[in-house]
Amino acid sequence: MLSIFWEQHALARSLYGDCLEDVCKTHGMTRMEMDILLFLANNPQYDTAADMVEIRQLAKSHVSMAVKTLTERGMLTRHYKSGNRKTVHLRLTKKADPIVQDGKKAQEKFVSILYAGFSGEEVQQCRELFCKIRENIRDYYVLSESHHA
Repeated sequence: MLSIFWEQHALARSLYGDCLEDVCKTHGMTRMEMDILLFLANNPQYDTAADMVEIRQLAKSHVSMAVKTLTERGMLTRHYKSGNRKTVHLRLTKKADPIVQDGKKAQEKFVSILYAGFSGEEVQQCRELFCKIRENIRDYYVLSESHHA
């Protein structure tokens, strides 16, 4: 069971990278830069570098470097909310739009490969099971944090 899980995880990560590779090359971007643009586009409720580090488990230093580059290239702007000068919030600019569109098409290709041959009901079952697994993991960490506090 575990070997199937790890093999599937590795294959899915590899496939996702392959799907995004051409988009990154076309737009002269690193994979981390592409991940940040797509994260912000797909998750507007999470708009800080800290959100990316926590949710996507990305290295803080890599996120910081990529945000700096994307800002310099005019694809991101930084702003603060209601007087809070500690937390920098990130916004995509219009310049990022064509890249995000290409990235989303690559993500759609990934999903279509992943679920090829699945019925709509099977796709929904997978989503529900993945959500249940995610919640189990989150619950584990919440419980283990409360025991270590």
